[in-house]
Amino acid sequence: MSGNGVGADGRWLGVGSAAGPDAAIAAFRAASGALNGEDARLLLVFASVAYDPAQVAEGLAMAAPGVPVIGCSSRGEISPSGSRGGSIVAIALGGPGFSVTTAVAEGVAGRQRVAGAEVAAAAEDASGLPNKVMLLLTDSLVREQESILRGCYGVLGAGVPMVGGAAAEQRDTRRGLVASTFLFHDGKVHTDAVVAATIASAGPLSVSVKHGWRKFGDPMIVTSTGDGRVYTLDDRPAMDVYLDRLGAPPEAYIDATEFTRFALPRPLGVQRRSGVQPRNLATGFDLAGRTISGGSAIDHGCLTWAMCGDEQSILAAADEACAEAIDGLGGTEPLGLLTFSCSALLPVLGQDGTRRENETFAGRCAGKPFGGFHTSGEIARVRGIDGFHNQTLAVLALG
Repeated sequence: MSGNGVGADGRWLGVGSAAGPDAAIAAFRAASGALNGEDARLLLVFASVAYDPAQVAEGLAMAAPGVPVIGCSSRGEISPSGSRGGSIVAIALGGPGFSVTTAVAEGVAGRQRVAGAEVAAAAEDASGLPNKVMLLLTDSLVREQESILRGCYGVLGAGVPMVGGAAAEQRDTRRGLVASTFLFHDGKVHTDAVVAATIASAGPLSVSVKHGWRKFGDPMIVTSTGDGRVYTLDDRPAMDVYLDRLGAPPEAYIDATEFTRFALPRPLGVQRRSGVQPRNLATGFDLAGRTISGGSAIDHGCLTWAMCGDEQSILAAADEACAEAIDGLGGTEPLGLLTFSCSALLPVLGQDGTRRENETFAGRCAGKPFGGFHTSGEIARVRGIDGFHNQTLAVLALG
């Protein structure tokens, strides 16, 4: 399935999606569906983590020779066809009012901030177009994602917003092992990398991020932390304080599967300048050491809260994020939306809630295309230096 939005100045956005057992054929069909205009400037691709990335890259090269490509692995693909797994979604931008510069930085682990600065400098735009955003895709297996964004911020400054997400990982559910992630940049497959596209546009660009979680109980103070992990809250083992605060069942204290099930709809809220931001604790915990981790650094002395939410609050936040992004275009009709929705929300939403989330995107787009993926962390920096999020929805509206 494909669709496109066209502006009065000839800029366009197209979305295509496809599935099937042959990764190269699915990639070719998705890309061909998105490339329904002239002068394509970027092809953005989200492919199921179950596909062979080399075959995906082969199909993209056949469909879009000479078109800059970035993309990554996904645990669910979002398009007007629905939100589903095991597929490929491609999003193309084109027309004379767009300018796109792409880049990749490799070997990110251990030098996250330096890699962020490298990729931001390499993707710097020199077109002179008035509106810019940097679209970033990172490897979710790299710790301290926030440091990548801070490296980018050091090059870009406050005037260029960032948006995107972390590539989803393939997990062996029987053994609890992480198998792989992958990222694409211009025909090559990467791991331990960050890819970027600076999109400059004659029309407005607007970024929003929202979550549907609310604080529960009294705050807890981070009293010991290091290497991205929280060791103690209120001078007691962090895992136990978190579980005690929420009245968790006894099994969640001793069984990893039960802790994950309990923690998914109950993130840890971390106080930031922009408000309380949720952190997903469901995968980064250490049962033996009684420590927790939320995907990015949680600093010593931070105020934290247990948080809770449900399908209704998450869907309300999704609608608010889309509305705010479109409102940020200042009355210009959107060409379409790029959506980055956390994969950790999927078990909370369930099949029906995930369908309703997709209907929310469609309703706000009012016939214009939208596309994105279910991430392992969302990127949205509009104000301040913080920009890496968990269990949220980040949206880019293109006017």
